[in-house]
Amino acid sequence: MPPGTADAHSEGPKPHAPPGASGPPGAGSGPSGAVSGPSGPRVGGASWVRVASSDVGRRGPGGSGVGPGGGVVAVDGEGREQWLLGVWDVAELREALDRYEGRSLRGLLAPLTRARVALPRRAWFDCDTVDDLEEARMNVLAEWTALACKELGIDPARVDRDQILELTKEVAHGVARPAAPLTAYLLGLAEGAGTAPEEAVARLTTLARNWGEATAETLTDS
Repeated sequence: MPPGTADAHSEGPKPHAPPGASGPPGAGSGPSGAVSGPSGPRVGGASWVRVASSDVGRRGPGGSGVGPGGGVVAVDGEGREQWLLGVWDVAELREALDRYEGRSLRGLLAPLTRARVALPRRAWFDCDTVDDLEEARMNVLAEWTALACKELGIDPARVDRDQILELTKEVAHGVARPAAPLTAYLLGLAEGAGTAPEEAVARLTTLARNWGEATAETLTDS
């Protein structure tokens, strides 16, 4: 997104109009009302605003490739505009909100659209349930793992993500939460020193599960 972009997360239809609004019953409700109403954009001095639904789990398109004015809307794999995922010129959006009397985001934003951006792969997730949220988190984790491996020159096939996550969960619950990332680092050092990953994970998992006994023995020895 261009510098100075603010966020405006839509939380869905509002049952009442914003202060000072006029019009028939229901004015200020609907998707467009979520942008203009009390939960709408509070952008300060920003010149661009990102409009995104609260249940979208990833960032939307940037507006850096658009000239002055207008905005950018994301499109899905079938080329359909996702009006709850876009970046818009604040001044034009405010003018459009003053003129527009409808409730549709398409009606509000389509005239402002300068570009449509097809985001690569599945770049956003409609998170309506806990399972949807977990899926989004795991996809972000997979993307991060791939990029981190590329940055460090590591073959992603060597990374057993689930095994590492299970180990760090055992350590976080059995020892202490800050010990989990430290353990992951120590696991990497052990592998670099020649210890087989499976052996190192098994030993550390056992240690974490028996942490109480291990510390008792340490205190007794001292």
